[in-house]
Amino acid sequence: MMGNKGSYTVITGASSGLGYEAAKAFAGRGSNLILAARRKDRMEDLRREILEEHPALDVAVKVVDLSVPENVVHFYEDVKGYPLGTWVNSAGFGNYGSVGSEKPGKLGRMLRLNVEALAILSSLFVRDFKNVCGAQLINVSSCGGYTVVPDAVAYCGTKFFVSAFTEGLDLELKKEGAKMRAKVFAPAATRTEFGKAANDVREYDYDRMFGKYHTAAQAAALLLELYDSEKTVGLVDREDFSFILCEPRFPYAGESRCNQKK
Repeated sequence: MMGNKGSYTVITGASSGLGYEAAKAFAGRGSNLILAARRKDRMEDLRREILEEHPALDVAVKVVDLSVPENVVHFYEDVKGYPLGTWVNSAGFGNYGSVGSEKPGKLGRMLRLNVEALAILSSLFVRDFKNVCGAQLINVSSCGGYTVVPDAVAYCGTKFFVSAFTEGLDLELKKEGAKMRAKVFAPAATRTEFGKAANDVREYDYDRMFGKYHTAAQAAALLLELYDSEKTVGLVDREDFSFILCEPRFPYAGESRCNQKK
């Protein structure tokens, strides 16, 4: 399945890992692309790789640091004129360590990127494209957005926000009768640059640190399974690595009489 022919898929965090592989996966479906990340050289390499296989596609590269608040709305304004069909918020990073050992600068950047930028871009995309037939917003959370993981409490907090926010948004869109869907993709351990960034190291051995993990390409394939489904959540079980497609998992007040009256 793919949205309107000729439409564009926006992918943030496209210079590596899941975002990089998701770009190739959507290109394989014939989608034009808008790739956003900080590292222009990596995105230009990806652009060339995609166009070698799919020369008819349009692949736009946008160099932007979305952890800088003033860049977020500027980026959206730069791309909203395209015929957008899908938006994948993949940009994000984590940190391993106790809450008391968090470095304020890194913690602030993580909150701004994982939470603030994602929420703002989601809100703007919904505002302008919620009635586009087949439109989808896919926000990348984590299995740590449904289970608190030791030594990653702050990171999990950001991903709990992503999961709850996106689940609630999809329920809101359904209630409004909007044509867009909002979905949560929640992978488990995935071999990307995440481990290096989270541990502030130059090298990170996934084979030594994890008994099992997905490659970024495997995770991107699962993301497309979620895209093709009618479910809201695509969650990788962090113990057995099975992939679960399901309805929202958080409690929803819905029509509770304790809600604010309109």
